[in-house]
Amino acid sequence: MSDTLHNAFLGVTSSASGRRWVGPTVEEDRLSEAMAQETGYPAALCRILVKRGVTAQEAATFLAPTLRDLLPDPGVLKDMTTASTRFLNAVKRKEKIAIFADYDVDGGTSAALLITWLRDMGMTATLYVPDRIDEGYGPNEEAMSALANDHDLIICVDCGTLSHEPIAAAKGADVIVLDHHLGGETLPDAVAVVNPNRQDETGDLAHLCAAGVVFLMLVDANRQLREAGQKGPDLIAMLDLVGLATVADVAPLIGVNRAFVRQGLTIMARRNRIGLTALADVAGLDQAPTSYHLGFLLGPRVNAGGRIGKADLGARLLSTDNRHEAEAMAAKLDELNTERRDVEAQVRELALEQATQRGLDGPLVWAAGEGWHPGVVGIVAARLKEATNRPAIVIGLDGDEGKGSGRSVSGIDLGAVIQRTASEGLLIKGGGHKMAAGLTVARDKLDAAMARLGELLAKQGAGDIGPADLKVSGILMPGAASIELINQIEDAGPFGAGAPAPRFAFPDCQIHFAKQVGANHLKISFGDGLGGRIDAISFGAMDGPLGPMLLKHNGARFHLAGRLEINTWQGRQSVQLRLEDAAPAH
Repeated sequence: MSDTLHNAFLGVTSSASGRRWVGPTVEEDRLSEAMAQETGYPAALCRILVKRGVTAQEAATFLAPTLRDLLPDPGVLKDMTTASTRFLNAVKRKEKIAIFADYDVDGGTSAALLITWLRDMGMTATLYVPDRIDEGYGPNEEAMSALANDHDLIICVDCGTLSHEPIAAAKGADVIVLDHHLGGETLPDAVAVVNPNRQDETGDLAHLCAAGVVFLMLVDANRQLREAGQKGPDLIAMLDLVGLATVADVAPLIGVNRAFVRQGLTIMARRNRIGLTALADVAGLDQAPTSYHLGFLLGPRVNAGGRIGKADLGARLLSTDNRHEAEAMAAKLDELNTERRDVEAQVRELALEQATQRGLDGPLVWAAGEGWHPGVVGIVAARLKEATNRPAIVIGLDGDEGKGSGRSVSGIDLGAVIQRTASEGLLIKGGGHKMAAGLTVARDKLDAAMARLGELLAKQGAGDIGPADLKVSGILMPGAASIELINQIEDAGPFGAGAPAPRFAFPDCQIHFAKQVGANHLKISFGDGLGGRIDAISFGAMDGPLGPMLLKHNGARFHLAGRLEINTWQGRQSVQLRLEDAAPAH
């Protein structure tokens, strides 16, 4: 038997989606069985814990992550004490504070954290969010100079680490940077630059998003207030914002990020934040939120303002304490999100066509087009990356320049490569982090810059990646897939970047019922002939080979793979499989 066949889970070397299925290793199987015996947890849960590197002794603590256990000492980050002390001095002296925030969810939530905290202390801050098209990403000299004229302290959140000239232009005001983007060799001349991705940091907290960094500064500020005999604002109530940012910014769900998201979801379910409640209502969220809802329902709507509408809408919604204002802003963001989807669909089609002509098997997949909206190029880059399993860059050209956004695959550091190409002069500017980055390029250097990026990515092995294998956590029989098991599996979450949701294979199953729903989705019901039956939904299945294959099953048996979820319908709960792939059971 060939190695490929031997390693293929259930012998699936090429599924409906053309992928090889890969299951647990022999060692992982052994450890899972031992953990199940020692802890009494279901085997399916033990497989997930083993995959995450959790031992039987650590399992109980891992399944109940607490902020108390996982929150790092804020002081381990360079400049943190300087930042929180200067911030508190501004509060004590009732100075004028401006917040310069990026236009995405991470920037909006970071700004909302500071605005909410200051409001609880009886202060009002000025919010400034740059326009994506007119000003681009990060601080600019004109805006910083104008803010410095009217303010004593400017706090840059989710931006600023590479903004030497704009920060120098803020004459007469102090500047604090709270960021997480990759730092350069030198730092701007600010009072403090707190960033776990500064080059002189250990990297132990590199997984934090900007809202996580802001939260740590507020923890430090509250500590200083406590030591002075004063009470600071309630930080636990602000974890809904940190959780939303962590998921929406695709920060890896490891370490303290797990506690941020888990506890943030608990806070969010209480519906105390007017802006988030209004947003959940327009998005049709009628159950306790999960990390899926943060990433796919709420995050895109908060982002929509910065993408194609008014840049500060998201931050204003998240920080407002006026219900009518919240409802109006949520409705506007929902409308902008629909508009964004239409614009994105047009650009995606053109980008995929262009990238396909250029070739999808190189180390970099890219496309550039006239007038492509800068607000959607990042999402389209993410779609290209998903379709090709390659780093992808999409650029909107306007005049002599192009503004683009890139997304990477696991193990390939796109941010560093973009930063290096910028330092070599082929890009006007560029930066970001491993998985996502932005760039500005001169039109006449476009081809040369993309060739150089491809060259650098090839050195990291980006050209040698095959179609992504489908990783399967293990086998599950339909009768064993219960609501209780799904709830136990959820305790091993939250799932997302750096902690993918477990995927189970149901072997040798019979399709009892199959029908197309909507334009391109598939609904089926299946069982193993031993009494257990499960309903499954596969979104977009009719656009590829999976839908037609299962629709015309002719009584054949299949191995089915997907992620388990609880379907709530009219107050009743049932088990549902989010079906992702299938292969004939020979």
